[in-house]
Amino acid sequence: MAPDQKTFVFGEVAKHNKTLDCWLIISGKVFDVTPFMEDHPGGSEVLLAATGKDATNDFEDVGHSEEARDLMDKYCIGKIDKSTVPAKRKYVLSENQNYNSSKSGFIVKMLQFFIPFMILGLGFAVRAYTKQNSD
Repeated sequence: MAPDQKTFVFGEVAKHNKTLDCWLIISGKVFDVTPFMEDHPGGSEVLLAATGKDATNDFEDVGHSEEARDLMDKYCIGKIDKSTVPAKRKYVLSENQNYNSSKSGFIVKMLQFFIPFMILGLGFAVRAYTKQNSD
């Protein structure tokens, strides 16, 4: 990447999320992968799924080859202003929420045990009812 390349803000990059206009953020750089959409071995859906976020983890999790990494330079159009990239959301259990996992786990186990017996009993009841009405 040349030192005079543009710095993009996240909102601008996130707008490029279509097959004919696809930009990705990987390792602090912005890539216009639109010309590569049809050639990507995983298909264009994989690239489209990585738009609108920092796709660094998605890219690294796949384990791309050195050839693929070298090919990236061809599509690099600038860098991302990291201060504009939203922080990853983490789910935090509310302190007001009264959650007792042992109690709910017990209920689930009881339901898993009793529901098959209830279905079996219902089957016997229906059979007895239909047999009684057929006589």
